[in-house]
Amino acid sequence: MEFSTFGRHVAMDAWGVNFDLLNDAEFLREKMEQAAVACGATILSVQSQQFDPQGATVLVMLSESHLSIHTYPEKGFAALDCYTCGHTVDPMVAIEYMLEALQPTQAVSKVLRRGDGPIEVVQPEHVGSKKLAAV
Repeated sequence: MEFSTFGRHVAMDAWGVNFDLLNDAEFLREKMEQAAVACGATILSVQSQQFDPQGATVLVMLSESHLSIHTYPEKGFAALDCYTCGHTVDPMVAIEYMLEALQPTQAVSKVLRRGDGPIEVVQPEHVGSKKLAAV
């Protein structure tokens, strides 16, 4: 069997997120696992870290690649990204799931098409209830 090297990588910066949501590694871990399942990905492992005095990181290793979040609660900011290989798992679904969970006042994303030529920035294929600005 030959595997495709095609992949989509969504990076999103979210601003205006509630401090308590961004400072709760267990909440973020639960939501990130749900986001991975929602997009049809296969979870291989999950690591989460609560930082002192604040902040959290959650890394979800997927059979299809990864989903991650790094938070700065004192700034109301979260950096998320989801990279998936192949055509069957859509990383935008996971990012939109996290948008619903975090409810930022502003979110800006980039979608990269990777693995089948030069890296290319493309327009998001989905837009959740919060408008994603692609710049």
